[in-house]
Amino acid sequence: MNKVELVEHVAAQAGLSKADAAAAVDAVTDAIARGLKRGEEIRLVHFGIFSVRKRGEGVGRHPVTGERLSIPPAKNAHFKPAAALKNLINTAGD
Repeated sequence: MNKVELVEHVAAQAGLSKADAAAAVDAVTDAIARGLKRGEEIRLVHFGIFSVRKRGEGVGRHPVTGERLSIPPAKNAHFKPAAALKNLINTAGD
């Protein structure tokens, strides 16, 4: 599912126009992104937890020359699904 399909689904489920549904989807994704930028954890009950994880500095190799490279530390977005979401995904009867 891409963003257009998500907007169409939200519009149909919530009885909104596609423009209003697109604004709602944008507002939700923006709120999650801004919260993560501030280092906050976003918990959506029965869905999951969005958080930021820090990755330490590492060492890698250039694939062509074999030269050792320093990989700088970074922050990455992480999602941990809730048990209810896991159960929904893993139930039979797709």
